Amino acid sequence: MDLMYASTRDADVKATASQAILKGLSDDGGLFVPERIPALDVSLQDLAGMTYQETAYTVMKQFLTDFTEQELKDCIQAAYDSKFDTEEIAPLVRADGVYFLELFHGATIAFKDMALSILPHLMTVSAKKNHVTNEIVILTATSGDTGKAALAGFAGVEGTKIIVFYPKNGVSPIQEKQMVTQKGANTCVAGIHGNFDQAQTGVKQMFADKELARELAAHGYQFSSANSINIGRLVPQIVYYVYAYARLLAKGEIAQGEQINVTVPTGNFGNILAAYYAKHMGLPIGKLVCASNENKVLYDFFATGTYNKNREFMLTSSPSMDILISSNLERLIYHIAGNNAKENAAYMKKLAEDGTYSITAEMMAALDSFYGNYASEQETAQTIRDFYEKTGYVADTHTAVAAAVCRKYQAETKDDAKMVIASTASPFKFTRSVMDAVRPGNDAQSDFELADELSRLSGVPVPQAVEEIRTAPVLHREECEAGDMPLVVRRFLGIN
Repeated sequence: MDLMYASTRDADVKATASQAILKGLSDDGGLFVPERIPALDVSLQDLAGMTYQETAYTVMKQFLTDFTEQELKDCIQAAYDSKFDTEEIAPLVRADGVYFLELFHGATIAFKDMALSILPHLMTVSAKKNHVTNEIVILTATSGDTGKAALAGFAGVEGTKIIVFYPKNGVSPIQEKQMVTQKGANTCVAGIHGNFDQAQTGVKQMFADKELARELAAHGYQFSSANSINIGRLVPQIVYYVYAYARLLAKGEIAQGEQINVTVPTGNFGNILAAYYAKHMGLPIGKLVCASNENKVLYDFFATGTYNKNREFMLTSSPSMDILISSNLERLIYHIAGNNAKENAAYMKKLAEDGTYSITAEMMAALDSFYGNYASEQETAQTIRDFYEKTGYVADTHTAVAAAVCRKYQAETKDDAKMVIASTASPFKFTRSVMDAVRPGNDAQSDFELADELSRLSGVPVPQAVEEIRTAPVLHREECEAGDMPLVVRRFLGIN
């Protein structure tokens, strides 16, 4: 029987997996969630013998039930190929007693590649499956990494256009250069004068704008999303947690059924939600450690049960986590409210109107598998330096936030279960912050010169993704106010 998807805000809204992927966001503003979380249907021992591609099929077939076996396998093979620079796709590296799950070996050297390499293929199959004749317009807000990964995934894909909005002064120089040098006649990039939350809110408002939808339809277009609000982004992320456990088992690092813990640097909450789904599929995960930077809205939520975005927005050295509205938390709220769309909708209405809401004691009790904490800018830099000096391993700023919080969790709880840390970006994506931590005093050098220096220090070649933008021409110069985002969309699509 097909697994159906429901809106987190309206119990009457139902969609197949392919329909949910195509829409991205429900018309009521809700996110699509599976009506049940399916169980793994193979043994952990069987998983231990699988390739990444085989693991992906085993996990994803449980969620994307209206895809045929051949359709899904074709999508997987097209996504997880030579564009990744390691055969394992997501290798585990042990350093100082923890395991770094390196999710940055794709084309844009960030974990978003893991899902955005396959989303365009899932999207085009979904369009054919549902007899869509409109051109699909991917509308995306990014705090740094999603933008380039989505652009790289959708550039040149027939029947699609992609528009990416990012905070003009809220991403690293290399993140920005990756986006503004993107080739492809179907791509558009615009920097907004504001922060990520404003970009994300602007995108959500356009999805909810019925008049804009009618305008688009009249010109042969329809919106979809490449953000982690799209279930087609979330499902592929479950795969790498299953794969990580299987690799530990295959290497004899853990016994079958032994629980592991997972630490995830968290902004929009999609990556750690994928781990939560993996746990509920039956993967032996004990604690889900949610790591925040100084924008510690999630830390405060897990500590108090109150979500409050009414605070100063901090620009940090881990910009992909500079977020005060964690969109995917809505899916978790829906689940711990007993899959109650009406109750969840009330919380989201309160968040929109007041910027805050508080969950019940019963819902708090349902969060017992989560632990939240945060790392300051100083702690983040110190963690990068400590790992480098002790082991030679160089982590990026986001991974360092996770490693710092992991240390706090282990010190507080004395929990000695094996720990997997989601390493979400290459250190070469944040060369200045990383080099300032490892060897301060780099003001006179450019980010690309620092990349060369980091390569010499770490013994790791400068990634191709950095090399190819070193001298690439800037192709996208659009900037706008947050309120003018719809004008950018209309102009790019030729709608007046």
